[in-house]
Amino acid sequence: MNEALTTAFTQLQQSSLLELTAVILAVIYLVLAVKQNIACWYAAFISTAIFLHIFWQANLYMESGLQVFYLGMAVYGWFQWRTVQGKESPLPVSTWPPRYHLAAFTFIGIATFISGTLLADTDQRLGYVDSFTTWGAIVTTFMVARKILENWIYWLVIDSVSIYLYLDRALYFTAILFMAYLVIIFFGFRAWWLDYRSFR
Repeated sequence: MNEALTTAFTQLQQSSLLELTAVILAVIYLVLAVKQNIACWYAAFISTAIFLHIFWQANLYMESGLQVFYLGMAVYGWFQWRTVQGKESPLPVSTWPPRYHLAAFTFIGIATFISGTLLADTDQRLGYVDSFTTWGAIVTTFMVARKILENWIYWLVIDSVSIYLYLDRALYFTAILFMAYLVIIFFGFRAWWLDYRSFR
């Protein structure tokens, strides 16, 4: 009995340490993203690789698939921020017209319904919630890579919902991370807004 408890405690420590490492790297990513520092994508790549393992172990299949997407977007984002049309120059902050947002909302809604329905017969908990945060994050990460100002507003909604999802799966460090994200989001929006206005 004591041996089983010791093993369980050791596994919990290892899991928590791994999750904490991913959280710290994720915070570094967001802080650097606020500063529009291209190094943010290095932190994003490593953090994402760790979260991929964690979410798969927690049976969050949509979140696991999202991490695979994030790995690719970390590479894509690095290239986008490094060059613009083949020239060595910084990518400027821009905005989307209303029709782009309407298309994004429609895509997220339809994709959430389809994947949430497909997950209904699996051991996935909160399939529609997981699907919403996943598809929303896919769209929003693309917006970050393209430096679309409104990404910060999207993240405010997605991260708020994600907190509930992670608390449900006892991923407490990750839930705390997303609580911190809610604060950093306001600084990110302000910094990008000022940068956007400076070019107008």
